[in-house]
This record gives sequence, C-alpha cells and structure tokens, in this order.
Amino acid sequence: MFPNSTKEQLKERIKELECLYEISTIINQSEGNVNSTFEEICLSLKKAWRFPHSAIVELKVEEYHIFTDPLPPKTVFQYVKILIFKQEMGYLKVHYPSPQFSQDNFLPEELILLFTIANDINGYYEKHLNKEREAFVKQNAERVDRLSILGEITAGIAHELNTPLGNILGFSELISQKELDEQNTKDLKKIISAAIYSREIVKKLMFFSCEMPRSMELLKIEPIVTQVLSFLEPKFKMQQVSYRLDFENSKLEARLDNIQFTQVLFNLLLNSLYVSPVGSTIYIKVFNDEKFFYFEITDEGPGVSNEIKSSVFEPFFTTKPLGEGTGLGLSVVHGIIKSHKGAIEISDNKPNGAIFKITLPLYL
Repeated sequence: MFPNSTKEQLKERIKELECLYEISTIINQSEGNVNSTFEEICLSLKKAWRFPHSAIVELKVEEYHIFTDPLPPKTVFQYVKILIFKQEMGYLKVHYPSPQFSQDNFLPEELILLFTIANDINGYYEKHLNKEREAFVKQNAERVDRLSILGEITAGIAHELNTPLGNILGFSELISQKELDEQNTKDLKKIISAAIYSREIVKKLMFFSCEMPRSMELLKIEPIVTQVLSFLEPKFKMQQVSYRLDFENSKLEARLDNIQFTQVLFNLLLNSLYVSPVGSTIYIKVFNDEKFFYFEITDEGPGVSNEIKSSVFEPFFTTKPLGEGTGLGLSVVHGIIKSHKGAIEISDNKPNGAIFKITLPLYL
C-alpha cells in the first residue's frame, strides 16, 4: 500500500526531511540527559511515519529502553541494530499494531530513514560515553595527584610526631611509678591513653604514606585469618554478633606481608562489626583460582550508599561520630592492597549490608 499520487509521495519525503532536521537539532542541543534526548528522538521519529497516530517507536540502548506508546500484544515492525563502537548494544524499531497493519504498510524509504537515525544515535551515544570516560580518567588523575601530595605530607607529619609522642609516653610511664593521689592517677591514665591512641594514628599515617617496610613471604592464609578472628572473638561476643568462615582451600598460600595483611583483616572486620546490628552474622569467605585469591566480608549493616562509595577509601573520610574514627582505616587498607598489586571493591548485600571483596595475586 504505497502512496498513489506524487503529492502523497512528496508529503512523505517532506516529513522525513523534517524528521532528520529535528533530530539533528535535538542531538546538537542535548544537555547531557541521555534519557530525555532519546525520548525526544523517538517522538520526532514517530511523526515521520506514514501513519504516525498508529506508529509506536521503540529504542533500546544498554539500560535505556524507550517507548512512545504502550506496545500492543502483536505488532509488525521495521528494525535496525544500534552499534556502539562497532558492537551491538540495542535496536531501533517502529511498530504498527497487528492485525490492523501488515508489513505492506511500511515504505522502503522509511527503513532508509531508520538506518540514518540509528547512525545519528550511534554517534551521539559514543560521544556521550567518551565524555564520561574522559571525566572518569580526569577524576582519577586528580585523585592520584591529591593522594601523592597527601602521602608526602603525612609521611612528614608521622616522622615529626613520633619523637614527642615517645617522650610523652616515656615520661608518663616514669611519673606513673611515683606515689600519686587518685585524681592525678586518673589524669595520668588519660594522658597515656591519648598518647597511645595518637601513636596508632601515626602508624596508620605511615602505612598510608607507604613508609612502613614490607616483608613479602610465601604464607599460609588460613592461620592468619583464624588468628585475627580469635583476637576479635571477645569483640564479637561483646557486640552480640556472630561470624561464619568459609575457607574453600585450607592449604591456600600466597606471597604477601604478614603484618600488613593482618592490618587489612583487622580494619575490615572492625568496620563490619561497628555497623552490624545485634544478632546479625558476618560472613567471611576465602577462595582462589590459578592466579588470585579472594577475600569477602559480608555484613548485615546499613550498607554503603552509592553517594559515598567513591569516597570511603579517601584518607580522613569517615561516617563515624567525632572521636570514634580517624578516617584512615579504609585508606590504609586501600594502600596496602594496591601495594600488593591487588584490588578492593564494595557491593551491596541483599537485603541489607555491604560486601567488601579483596582480590590479591597469589604470587607477586
């Protein structure tokens, strides 16, 4: 059922040209909202078809899925693939409801138009992805630069603080050996406790700035994990939280620094304990393949929101109340894992909680 008269054919060609111009304008004026841009493209495309009131445009590109109208149970359609960087990532369809319409109601020129618009969508979406990648690379470069500068600063701070803290602790211990009244004894304990806490922060700063020497050895992993859990056993009982350890390979060995790996386990488990509700369980899973071993800690706490997932490994970032955390624990973990040529990632535990997954090479 093709247009009979020259006038009808001319009318269809004008509609197609108007569509091309309108979609070109939509893409050029797009402000970065991909979903909104795709919706406008589909609505414009709908008007170019011979029976626009019955046409339904469907666009699928990765997670974006647009319909101009509800899709009836049965349709006939014209179809082209969406190719992003030469890979099929979706499609563009124009439907008519069936059996009211058949394939004979489509014009050959409409399919050509569909291919042209699909190419425009390809170009637009590729530019969008390139911008996202450029922004991500720039953000990572800025972050590395900031961490590098911060590493140099914190190394200097750590060295400068070590000597006075040592003096405070040393002289406090000497004073504690003398006869003191009750109030002075309490005050002195507070001074010693504060100095020890400060010294722990200095240690974390030195870990973060990679000032602590590494001693890489081929070690059995299970004894390290079980020892850390045995040390934390009283903490688990006190907070009324249980744990379950799943070790797929009890003979697993890897080349790593014992002290630094222990530090990683302590920090991650303490973080999970801090957020775990009473009566919940922390799941610890260790498994491996030929090149890597994996360590997962799953808790049932409030989880880590998407807004802060990219910030939790930044130094001095913390969600804990003032005085309860330094914000260095996870940055130290991140630094140690990176120095071992590994990776750490956070995902959501369903229905509640977070999963911290460490990937480390078996042999550096």
